[in-house]
Amino acid sequence: MANVVLEFKVSSGDSEPQNRPVLILGQQNNLQQLSWSHIKGKLQPVVSKETWQAALSTLNPNPTDSCPLYLNQAVVAALPSRVSRHNSPASVHFLSRLIRSCLPAGSNRCIVVVCERSDVFASACAVARAFPLFTRRSASSRRTEKKHVTVEFVVVDNDGCLLDDAELKCLSNAADGVRLAARIVDTPCSEMNTDHFLDEIKAVGSELGITPVIIRGEELKQRGFGGIYGVGKAAEHPPALAVLSHTPDGATQTIAWVGKGIVYDTGGLSIKGKTTMPGMKRDCGGAAAILGAFKATIKQGFKDNLHAVFCLAENSVGPTATRPDDIHTLYSGKTVEINNTDAEGRLVLADGVVYASKDLSADIILDMATLTGAQGISTGKYHAAVMTNSEQWEGACVRAGRSSGDLAHPLVYCPELHFSEFTSALADMKNSVADRENAQSSCAGLFIGSHLGFDWPGIWVHVDIASPVHAGERATGFGVALLMALFGQASDDSMLNQVSPLGAPTNKPEDKMERDCKRRRLV
Repeated sequence: MANVVLEFKVSSGDSEPQNRPVLILGQQNNLQQLSWSHIKGKLQPVVSKETWQAALSTLNPNPTDSCPLYLNQAVVAALPSRVSRHNSPASVHFLSRLIRSCLPAGSNRCIVVVCERSDVFASACAVARAFPLFTRRSASSRRTEKKHVTVEFVVVDNDGCLLDDAELKCLSNAADGVRLAARIVDTPCSEMNTDHFLDEIKAVGSELGITPVIIRGEELKQRGFGGIYGVGKAAEHPPALAVLSHTPDGATQTIAWVGKGIVYDTGGLSIKGKTTMPGMKRDCGGAAAILGAFKATIKQGFKDNLHAVFCLAENSVGPTATRPDDIHTLYSGKTVEINNTDAEGRLVLADGVVYASKDLSADIILDMATLTGAQGISTGKYHAAVMTNSEQWEGACVRAGRSSGDLAHPLVYCPELHFSEFTSALADMKNSVADRENAQSSCAGLFIGSHLGFDWPGIWVHVDIASPVHAGERATGFGVALLMALFGQASDDSMLNQVSPLGAPTNKPEDKMERDCKRRRLV
């Protein structure tokens, strides 16, 4: 899959399955609404209308099913007919699995997704997850030719219409963002250390015409970033805070996305064991998702100030490594007694969110991180755990998860009961809880929020993606679609406006400028 070029087209055109293998998939009721005239050019002459209808009648999705139409060159597959209220109506996890298992082989292939308009965005991102970019298999490195997969959508709730070019551009940018994030997460630290991650940030900045702000190494210490510096100071490649800023004319508010970019997490001196350390290259998943989402979102036209803040470090072991019992002063000015060097993500994020508040004057701060192993216990392998100081944004995150396919579910937000877990006799707080059986994921988020202050007047959202950032041994690019959907109402793009749960237009007869400002106001 690493050498696959993914193309979204209004129409993929007609071609016999022998020349271009095809996979047609969707919910069974949607497939049955599909007109034969829409697909016959991709199946004839080897598949007749009668064969197509017979195949549809044999499908019995429980939860999925597939049927070959012609040898191994044409397949129809059905998604679940119904899903629960905590799942995406687009059934994105099953869609990705069907593509991986049912897409015929070949150098030039076609996927036809039959769905409702509200499911198009989530389905496109699910298609992207099925084609990861990173590989170091020797056979793949020797193969120079690119394989092409063309993706076409047929929207059944609008008389089987096809998407227009602007909508396809949005899907293409979103898919590129998902694949970029997944590639960074899949890449081992030998190739994706803090130096290389900064190169990725600079490359995105160059493409968007943005020069990143970078604070690195000893400068972090001098400027008071005790969290980022303390975590990364023992590594060969210095830690860094990097910022990409989009500041358009006419912006009505300032938004900051803060990503945990621990390129490798040994646990530090509180070292992980031999079974829990493998896979810790994924600890940069939050920063990777924010980079992919920032690139895609700005390309689609973002009307407000948007800052992407990357907290980069390698949590390594060495003579200068932070010790348990050390006390660090973070960018907030608060002191932290280290009782667990493996609770490092909250330290770098605390510096990042305070920078977003103090230096960037953000109205809305969202941090995203592979923060706690307990997240998978709290909300499972598919749902990110969300905690926020706003009930409105808590619900919005859940709805954005369903509309984007990057599912999310709330954590308990109750600092008056839980923050006492961090009590220290020597400093303002410790960095790890006293009782590991008391809402671990919530407490980890509260540590970050405490450095903003629980009375901070803006919107703060914490998203823990430790489990959904990967499926088995491959990264998913999780978080890109969620961010694009959640903040879609601040975008110029009509599709992102449709999937966003926030900032619906007002119906009051105001002038165009007032309506525009109110539509974009997310707080």
